[in-house]
Amino acid sequence: MKYNLLGNTGVLVSEIGLGMMTFGGGAKWGIFGGLDERDAGLLVDQAMDAGVNFFDTANVYSDGQSEEILGKTLKNKLLSCYL
Repeated sequence: MKYNLLGNTGVLVSEIGLGMMTFGGGAKWGIFGGLDERDAGLLVDQAMDAGVNFFDTANVYSDGQSEEILGKTLKNKLLSCYL
């Protein structure tokens, strides 16, 4: 995976990012996709294993569900590293 500096922050971000618009669903967002928490978690795990550390999300994607799913997935992944 290639990484680039994020401005002058010193933070390296992957050149490839994972978009979260399909995480969650609901009436108006179901047209774009509707990955549930389990499937979204598997996708995030695969991306992170490949070196992705840049995730594109917004609080409007699935009315905030995408951010909640990403947060839970990252929390579970981090906790599993320490158990």
